[in-house]
Amino acid sequence: MNSLSSFTLFIFSVIFFLQCLSSTGATTCHPDDEAGLLAFKSGITQDPSGMLSSWKKGTSCCSWKGITCLNSDRVTMLELVGFPKKPERSLSGTLSPSLAKLQHLSVISLGDHVNITGSFPKFLLQLPKLRYVDIQNNRLSGPLPANIGVLSMLEEFFLQGNKFTGPIPNSISNLTRLSYLIFGGNLLTGTIPLGIANLKLMQNLQLGDNRLSGTIPDIFESMTLLKFLDLSRNRFSGRLPPSIALEKLDLSKNRFSGVVPKGFVNLTNINNLDLSHNLLTGQFPDLTVNTIEYLDLSYNLFHLETIPQWVTSLPSVFLLKLAKCGIKMSLDDWKPEAPFYYHYIDLSKNEISGSLERLLNQTSYLLEFRVSGNKLRFDMGNLTFPRTLKTLDLSRNLVFGKVPAAVTSLQRLNLSQNHLCGVLPVTKFPASAFAGNDCLCGSPLSPCKA
Repeated sequence: MNSLSSFTLFIFSVIFFLQCLSSTGATTCHPDDEAGLLAFKSGITQDPSGMLSSWKKGTSCCSWKGITCLNSDRVTMLELVGFPKKPERSLSGTLSPSLAKLQHLSVISLGDHVNITGSFPKFLLQLPKLRYVDIQNNRLSGPLPANIGVLSMLEEFFLQGNKFTGPIPNSISNLTRLSYLIFGGNLLTGTIPLGIANLKLMQNLQLGDNRLSGTIPDIFESMTLLKFLDLSRNRFSGRLPPSIALEKLDLSKNRFSGVVPKGFVNLTNINNLDLSHNLLTGQFPDLTVNTIEYLDLSYNLFHLETIPQWVTSLPSVFLLKLAKCGIKMSLDDWKPEAPFYYHYIDLSKNEISGSLERLLNQTSYLLEFRVSGNKLRFDMGNLTFPRTLKTLDLSRNLVFGKVPAAVTSLQRLNLSQNHLCGVLPVTKFPASAFAGNDCLCGSPLSPCKA
């Protein structure tokens, strides 16, 4: 009886010990997983930060850095993110195809290693349980595989910041569980596959900074959960879609043309809107929004005449850029509801007159003000700058008077092509910052006459 009780106690002790090992991540991992991971390590030629120093044959791979085994001896997560601000500490080498042995892998995060090279890691296509893939900001190149749609369980897919080429495969339409598709910053070409409208769970679609062309397919009726869309810095053309409902929309630096559809009034939750550097014409619809952090309509063919009233009445604006928007008004007539919150303002290349004095006195956090190429006329000597101001561009206006000593607090300054006169304060700015005025003198310009 006593011996049986002792044996039973021993068994329970062993079970308890094994459970403790499992709960601390010390589970003995499957030999296939160990072999796959060690093969991956052998493909890494440099590991300056010692990321893989704990990866040793014969030890439990479930306890290695960056490895997680959930509820079994199989590896479910591989997470080794690099150092984007200190690339010299990141891994160098290639991604071993032997990672295909990790058949229970659901998460692979190997981003931000700028010296990891090679083609698209096709072993990913052999991992049926993948839900999350992050291989962004490496130096991978070549085409995306045509059968990328076999990753049917995938929910989030990050490929941005590589050098992938060729088209987005049509089979992407099979990834119906995707909520994040981040393919920006590559060399992708061709059009957006029409089947992308099948991705009805999509929340964040980023294809910016590629070489994509064509028009925007009709995706907005099916993608009802979409909040963030970035198609900037491509070669898209044609008209904008008639109706969109988003929080962030960036279509900048393309070739979109025509008027902005009235359906844009449905952007009631938009807080970041960038349509700059396109060929859009006419007026802009009056939006009904509570606040907007970032608004850039610059460098189109708009004829706004004035800064829109819906912009003026916003209770909070962080960045406002309306350069070359066909604005013909006096700055004295612009009375924004909350100038206090502005950080960046760019009204360059319009026909704006009046004085900057009142507006600058109303701001407390302004970092940058650009209003070059207008018809502003005021005495520069009367300006007082908010203590936060770092950049001021008043070039090509009708500003007169003396340059105040307060400009020494700025980091960037351009007062060229005005009617300023007098002795310059001592600054670090080049002569180009003061060129083309009536009678300025002193360093860095010609000495003043005695």
